[in-house]
Amino acid sequence: MAKKVVASLQTSSKRLSKAIKMVRSPKTGAYTFVEEIMVPEKVDEFLAKK
Repeated sequence: MAKKVVASLQTSSKRLSKAIKMVRSPKTGAYTFVEEIMVPEKVDEFLAKK
């Protein structure tokens, strides 16, 4: 399963990262991309969960 953090985003007071993870659908077998914007400390947690 491929996974990648693609961008660092900055707002007025917080530093944010956008994480994109490729997930395989158990029903069809097709791959989809799940995107989420979060604080950098939570990125590893997001990529580790299935």
